[in-house]
Amino acid sequence: MRSVPGAGPGASSGAEASTINRVRRVLAIKPFRRLWGVTYLCSVADWLNILALTGLATKLTDNYFAQNFAFVGVVLTGLAPGLLFAPIGGLLADRFDRRKVMVVADLLRCGFLLSIAIVSAPWWLLAGNFLVGCASSMWIPSKEAAVPNLLRRPDQVETANQLGMVMTYGLAVITAAGANAAITGVNTTFHLFPGDPSLNIAKLVVIITGLLYLASAILIATRIPELSLRNVHALPEQKVKQADEEKFGIGQMIADGFRFIRSTPLVRGLLVGAFGAFAAGGAVIGSAKPYSSSLLAGDSAFNLLVLAVFLGLATGMAFAPKLARRLAHDRLFGISIIAAALSLLVVALSPHLAVALIAVCSVGIWAGTAFLTGVTIIGSRVEDAIRGRINAIYQLMMKLVLFGTTVTVPVLVGLVQRHTITVWGSPLTIDGTRPVMLGGAAIALIAGVFAYRQMDDKRTEPILSDLRNALRRTPRRVNGFLIAVEGTTAINTAIQAVNLADWMRGGTRPVVVAADPALDDQRLTALVSGASLTGARAQALAAAAVRADIVERHVQPALDAGSVVVMERFVDSPLAHLSAVAGLDSDELEGLADWATGRLRPDLTVLLDSAPTGAPRDKSTAMNDQWRVQHLLTEMAAADPDRYVVIDADGTDAEVAERIRTALRAVFVGRLAALAPTTEKPVTLPLDIDETLPVETLPVETPEEPRVEVK
Repeated sequence: MRSVPGAGPGASSGAEASTINRVRRVLAIKPFRRLWGVTYLCSVADWLNILALTGLATKLTDNYFAQNFAFVGVVLTGLAPGLLFAPIGGLLADRFDRRKVMVVADLLRCGFLLSIAIVSAPWWLLAGNFLVGCASSMWIPSKEAAVPNLLRRPDQVETANQLGMVMTYGLAVITAAGANAAITGVNTTFHLFPGDPSLNIAKLVVIITGLLYLASAILIATRIPELSLRNVHALPEQKVKQADEEKFGIGQMIADGFRFIRSTPLVRGLLVGAFGAFAAGGAVIGSAKPYSSSLLAGDSAFNLLVLAVFLGLATGMAFAPKLARRLAHDRLFGISIIAAALSLLVVALSPHLAVALIAVCSVGIWAGTAFLTGVTIIGSRVEDAIRGRINAIYQLMMKLVLFGTTVTVPVLVGLVQRHTITVWGSPLTIDGTRPVMLGGAAIALIAGVFAYRQMDDKRTEPILSDLRNALRRTPRRVNGFLIAVEGTTAINTAIQAVNLADWMRGGTRPVVVAADPALDDQRLTALVSGASLTGARAQALAAAAVRADIVERHVQPALDAGSVVVMERFVDSPLAHLSAVAGLDSDELEGLADWATGRLRPDLTVLLDSAPTGAPRDKSTAMNDQWRVQHLLTEMAAADPDRYVVIDADGTDAEVAERIRTALRAVFVGRLAALAPTTEKPVTLPLDIDETLPVETLPVETPEEPRVEVK
């Protein structure tokens, strides 16, 4: 939305909230907080499983060659099920009770790990780890698909994903490494096992890992019944096509899932973009070691590059929500992949370690931003009935592409002979790593452009304008377009808001009208009378509270979904009324309105300029109030002519509606042409504002400002 003078960044009501406040709001949701704790247990178990089975594998064989491949064997047998059975996990998440699926998966993981410790055979260690991976492929899609249903609002999905990634790739890694070191070193102090204790200690770590999965199953079964919920948040009308919920057969559900991807540009662009991003990431991982050698910076160069990419990933995931408040998710995803590809191009051409470190960190930042944005889009823009399958395909693609590129890149690198050239007086080794990285950058660039073109639904808004606003830290224009209808007479503004919304439904975007004065009167009257509020300031605060609730719960989600919102008496009329009638300071009222709406302002304000009935010198208090309010509204329009369209409201409702349409046709040209109706629709003038309206109406809308008697 447009910013008002002095407005800070952010276009939503929560835009000014810090990361800590957003995290607190999400963690205040008890079911999610409990699931977050369960995620911690399972993530610790996942990392501990790799360490524990690697240690046990080296103890179960005396063959030096086999011991060297213990880690690779454990990783591959744990990764392979995700490549083979991830879609099955998505089907289970969409077809069955997700809580029950997660409980069964945890019990299976516990049982398989305990059997590995009991059997103590190398062949069963690998087979059992494969089965543990199969159970994990069941658990992850159900958990990811259930998270949005635990939250209060769809816009909290991004913060929830942040918390999950911090837990999985941060705290859990540290805990698992520390726990493994403590357990394996405990015998040195306490001498729990006589003789050679290494085998017994390795088995103990495996058993503890299995018990962590058992604890997770118990907590999910007894403490988080909300995981069974479905379709908690109804998605607004958008480009994501509805999935067929009646197809329950496995073959039919698989076919339905791929049909959904083919027919939905948003998801199709998401998956193609993810493929390019993961391919570039695999190219970096597979060639990292020989690339560090080509920089002639010593063995420490590899460690520094690894550190740089992980610092970049953490930074990208941390700052992605801030970027998303200035740039729409569907645009941010494609742009992040393109930026990562360009950064990888710099890495491939880098002649010096310092340049490479900066470029690698940039790759990590944009890759982290793209990954978090992709997961957020799935959680907030894909319907619940198919979310599990899309999550599973997304996770499968990540594992498959990373696995494939990590294996093939070393082969491709080995095909190119090494050459040393001199660049700016310094030797530079050219080997296969640089052509491979250039190829990865090209793939990511093509995929990023394709994803951007498929996912972007803001074709009327130039991307350079969005990027400029993001860099300037100014509020991004959200997908939607807000039109306010202001004036002194409530019934006139309500009728014209309805007619305007009905006319605009001939355009390409969904239209929502925010006009239900009777319901708002009831809410505001109940709030004021229940709290015994009689002062003008107290009643102004109450009206601001109702308006803040409407914006946060209804108006902002509709805008974020790409809708055109026509709202009656949004801010200007209440400000003018309270300032003129109650004598409150206009600057203080504007600050209160900024706080209540999160500095949200209309893209366009239609001001109905109508002379109040009666003479200006009429002794009637009500008549004088109307003259003062109209004068203030006219001053507001004169101060910001680019945002206002002043309409002569004298005449019949049909005449005023035609004047509004004529004025807006002139406004909706150029970059706003997509908002203009493509077909003219007849105007339906409601005889009574309470009659059924021919447009979609939000459940709760803008309240009437309190009537203050000045004594």
